[in-house]
Amino acid sequence: MAKTMIIEDHGGPEVFKSVDREVGAPGPGEIRIRHEAVGLNFIDVYQRTGLYKMELPHALGMEAAGVIEAVGEGVTHLKEGDRAAYAAAPPGAYAEARVMPAAQVCPLPEGISFEEGAAMMLKGLTVQYLFHRTTPIAKGDTVLFHAAAGGVGLIACQWAKSEGIRLIGTAGSDEKCALAEEHGAERCLNYRDADWPEQVRALTEGKGVHVVMDAVGAATFEGSLSVLRPLGMMISFGNASGPVPPFSIADLGAKGSLKITRPTLFTHIAEHETCQEMAAMLFEKVRSGAVKIRIDQRFGLEEVAEAHRTLEARKTTGSTVLVV
Repeated sequence: MAKTMIIEDHGGPEVFKSVDREVGAPGPGEIRIRHEAVGLNFIDVYQRTGLYKMELPHALGMEAAGVIEAVGEGVTHLKEGDRAAYAAAPPGAYAEARVMPAAQVCPLPEGISFEEGAAMMLKGLTVQYLFHRTTPIAKGDTVLFHAAAGGVGLIACQWAKSEGIRLIGTAGSDEKCALAEEHGAERCLNYRDADWPEQVRALTEGKGVHVVMDAVGAATFEGSLSVLRPLGMMISFGNASGPVPPFSIADLGAKGSLKITRPTLFTHIAEHETCQEMAAMLFEKVRSGAVKIRIDQRFGLEEVAEAHRTLEARKTTGSTVLVV
């Protein structure tokens, strides 16, 4: 039996319920993993509230790290006793143990802790596809990154610096801005200041940025389009402040033949080999010291409701993990 946090209805953090579930044996192409730590992400909030629809009842959680207890037929990249970490569908990481598809579960190198593994997979693989798989970004290019003091943002600040990319961040407080700058952002602006787009244009001598990476959504969307240089790329990969409202596609032409995309991590990691290659690059960034995984909040598994409240209130910095 494994303690598992499920929801039976969409709603606020109070909908979480603790149940004991039979784990069972892995089938072909599956593994059974005993979790040591579980990562917390905004996609979990979207699933809990019903913004992202799912069949209920269901366990939530998209990333974790632990020890492989058993492997099913056809699984060759993992074996019993291996340390492993993943960001993967379907949800179900809020559990002491689970059976799941093996393709997106990655061997966790020595020197990276279980907590770091749980805190880094979804966020770090997101940063990998933002910088390497979405649009060409060259050394010396300028990127605007919203929520730069969050779990994804602090990894992105360090990643950009390690590759010679100029990153201007935004965050919701001066304290968070200072944290982003400590982690490699050239400058970080408080997006609660109404003139942050003017500040971005001033920092780019009026030219604008090459790329915007935005997981905030409604609150920053219009400003983000306004600071892109001609032919710039808007990457909208989340909506922490609410969904982006409808807009006229003709605006992209009027603002300088802009490009826009709405990617998801799970498209990028759908193929086993691609996922493992992306994870290998992430692990090397961490093992080399170029990227350090900052964990600022820890909760017990059964404290997940409070963890969600803290995340939604924008009271977190860095990554948050549930310790199993």
